[in-house]
Amino acid sequence: MKITFRLLTALALVVVMASCNDRAAEKRIAELESRLAQIEGNKSSTTTPVAATDAAPVADEKPEGPLPVAQFQKVEHDFGTITEGQKVTYTYKLTNNGEAPLIIQSAQPSCGCTVPTFSQEPIPVGGSGFVTAEFDSSGKPGINNKTITVTSNTWPKVTTLRFKAMVTPKADAGANGPVK
Repeated sequence: MKITFRLLTALALVVVMASCNDRAAEKRIAELESRLAQIEGNKSSTTTPVAATDAAPVADEKPEGPLPVAQFQKVEHDFGTITEGQKVTYTYKLTNNGEAPLIIQSAQPSCGCTVPTFSQEPIPVGGSGFVTAEFDSSGKPGINNKTITVTSNTWPKVTTLRFKAMVTPKADAGANGPVK
């Protein structure tokens, strides 16, 4: 019993650490926590095996009624070639072409080098909003392809914005000469 509890706890911890704000992982964590509660509540010596199909996340269903529609002018941006250490910013503009006010709930970057900001107020039908991406190229030489996952009250709920940049490395001021 204690081994099962420790194993499930360790599995939940691994999923939490690897998830980085992933919705599917959050659902999986909730399922694992529910199973842990069932195991802790069931003090009998027999345990019931759980089928693998029980762990599959339930797909979101399209809500009824009028919905907003986020129409982005662009979902991809190319910063071109920039110098390592440079911070660059791009604003993705959107229009609500739906039938209800649009609410951006979150904007999650694919890594810590990107800081997104977004329209905090509901965007009325026909109104405009934004998601801004600030990319810090420090320590990121080479080709960079990043994403921002925007979650809103639209259908589907998630829109993925992308950008890329070619980051040229800083000139090494303290070069040690040729490598031997």
